[in-house]
Amino acid sequence: MWRSRVFAFRWRCSWLLIVWSLLWGSVARAQSAPPVLSVGIVPQQAASELARAWIPLLQEVGRRARVQLTFRTASDIPAFEDRVMKGEFDLAYMNPYHYTVFSNKPGYQAFLKEKDRKLVGIIVVPKSSPVQSLEQLQGKRVAFPAPAAFAASILPRAEFTRHHLAIEARFVSSHDSVYKGVASGLFEAGGGIQRTLEAMEPEVASQLRVLSRTPAYTPHALAIHPGVSAEVAERLRQAFIALDGDEAGRALLEPLNFKGLVTATDSEWDSIRALRLKQPVGSTAVRQ
Repeated sequence: MWRSRVFAFRWRCSWLLIVWSLLWGSVARAQSAPPVLSVGIVPQQAASELARAWIPLLQEVGRRARVQLTFRTASDIPAFEDRVMKGEFDLAYMNPYHYTVFSNKPGYQAFLKEKDRKLVGIIVVPKSSPVQSLEQLQGKRVAFPAPAAFAASILPRAEFTRHHLAIEARFVSSHDSVYKGVASGLFEAGGGIQRTLEAMEPEVASQLRVLSRTPAYTPHALAIHPGVSAEVAERLRQAFIALDGDEAGRALLEPLNFKGLVTATDSEWDSIRALRLKQPVGSTAVRQ
């Protein structure tokens, strides 16, 4: 009887030790696993083009910052706005107007911006077009990515308003669609930005010319969700900034036409707030 009790006790202890070891191993693995964070990129271009440019860069930044960064986007800009509004991304690369909206709710905070860049809207026309001034676009069809696309839509439309010109605005969901639509003759003109025009396929870009440029503003924000810890945010900030400090990092920045990334603060977008823009965002805004 005594021996059987000792055996049972030892058997229970052995199983408890095994269970404890398994649980402790699971906890240790969970603690050592890098956090997985989603990065939402505003879909100014086709998702395949964005993925080709951003995924290698995010993988390298994640390696340096000891986190796993996953590329995310949306089918179009209004859908992207819906997702940012819901706080679906841990980090989000968004236009200046988006930032002034989404820094309030759900509370994204800018911590990086593109180095040596100001955001300027452009208005493009077919290279063969006789149009030489904005006034000649009175009553014409002009394409824009989305109502709340800042440099490619809000700023160019403000220029038409400033010149007291009425146009037939059409929203086509992306910068690429604007350029292709103008090049094909579907629209007389379109709004965009220099960087996405330069990134466009040469066979399309070569058919366009820039008619007009808007005033310059603070560029897109790379903003972080308030749920991301300050310690992880700082590791990410340092890793992004370090990219232009070595050849490998500069090679990853090149497809984005970025010179680098620098620290940004919320107040740098106060000039956008001063415009007192009230453009609705999201998929419902397009239907209004």
